Amino acid sequence: MDSAALKSLQAPLKARYRDAPDAARLTLKASGQLGEGVVCSVQTGRTMVEAGLHPATGGDGLSLCSGDMLLEALVACAGVTLKAVATALDLPVNGGAVRAEGDLDFRGTLGVDREAPVGFSAIRLTFDLDADLDPDKQASLLKLTERYCVVYQTLKGGVDVTVELKAAAG
Repeated sequence: MDSAALKSLQAPLKARYRDAPDAARLTLKASGQLGEGVVCSVQTGRTMVEAGLHPATGGDGLSLCSGDMLLEALVACAGVTLKAVATALDLPVNGGAVRAEGDLDFRGTLGVDREAPVGFSAIRLTFDLDADLDPDKQASLLKLTERYCVVYQTLKGGVDVTVELKAAAG
């Protein structure tokens, strides 16, 4: 896809969202089913995946770790966003790799140490691109990728999350 094709594809959506801002507000959803043992099966849109405990918390390594899935979501979103920005700006990005690393102290999630945080204490996102871009274009590409990447912005800015438990006797 080139810049003109991307702009043509997105132009009617942008116009609609300018004219009717509520049309741009959607609720994305995910769901899963609790399974045997300590697993939860999640429909990803194309396939069902089974999430389970990370080996550092007693998992067997056969199920996906939700922490890994979070990093994978960041990599996917950042990679797609970077390619969309590069395409829109006619920047020649021939390929490359996107990596995310996150630091966890598993004492927190296992309740070993109440002072240890539960969750990532740091996440690093790295792009290694096959692209001949001067420093100004690199800076612009990175700045716009950060600005428009949904997962990055959600992690960076935080978001209100509510939790509800409904249990039916049965």
